[in-house]
Amino acid sequence: MSLMPTAAPEDFFARAHAGSSRRAIGNRLLNVACVGLALVTFVPLASIIFLLVKKGLPLLSFDVFRLLPPAAGMTGGGFGNAVVGTLLMVGIALLLAAPLGVLSAIFATEYAPTSRLAHAVRFVAKLLTGIPSIICGVFAYAVIVLTTGGFSAWAGGFALAILILPTIILTSEQALLGVPKAYREASYGLGATNFQTIWRIVLPDAVPAIMTGIMLAVARAAGETAPLIFTALFSQYWIHSAMEPTASLSVLIYNFSTLPYPHQVNMAWTASLVLVIFVTIANVTAQVAFRKK
Repeated sequence: MSLMPTAAPEDFFARAHAGSSRRAIGNRLLNVACVGLALVTFVPLASIIFLLVKKGLPLLSFDVFRLLPPAAGMTGGGFGNAVVGTLLMVGIALLLAAPLGVLSAIFATEYAPTSRLAHAVRFVAKLLTGIPSIICGVFAYAVIVLTTGGFSAWAGGFALAILILPTIILTSEQALLGVPKAYREASYGLGATNFQTIWRIVLPDAVPAIMTGIMLAVARAAGETAPLIFTALFSQYWIHSAMEPTASLSVLIYNFSTLPYPHQVNMAWTASLVLVIFVTIANVTAQVAFRKK
């Protein structure tokens, strides 16, 4: 049996060069496709911002923050009570959900990660993320509104707390898991207790990611409409107590956008622009204030 050369050296190098050229062209085409598709993701956001600025900017002034909404068919006015109501109800939701969510994540991650209770916490959090917001509104209506006998900011905040709780739990858990185990081992090696390790070593390192999750929750809470219709309803006036119907930006946008009056529709656009600006400022502030040094 004799071994015969299958191709001349010139042919071998020519085929290798051709194959390398095809791979280079394929890599360039894939890079172009990835960059192009990545840019496409900016199109919806850019379109929304352009439309909000175009439609909402003409009525944006200081007066919209200090005046009450105009009556149907009237011009002028603002939505200062809706801004105050939104901040109040989002604050109530954070007051209720943030401590509960962060502490639940600490328990499920640091104290008993393999316990049945920890698995139950994760399961409930994932289950709550898929429940429609209107269901949370109906639940808050049954629990708070029917019990207290009226719509209120507390009821709205309670409904929003249910909505943002799973986001806070899941993002806080991932933030805690992102802390290197070497930090914990070094702390235990120095004689620190589990409590000291969590509160002095783990939590400070995880705070930036936890705050990012909380800001995501704030963004969702500020934009929810359906739960507030069932709980806080709406008011044309300034709020004097957390136990009375309360205006919010999202419900104002919903109400005004359905009216057949151009001024109210334009004001709904302005309120939408203000809502987006608030959410953006909150996110940027959190990122800057809590980023790792």
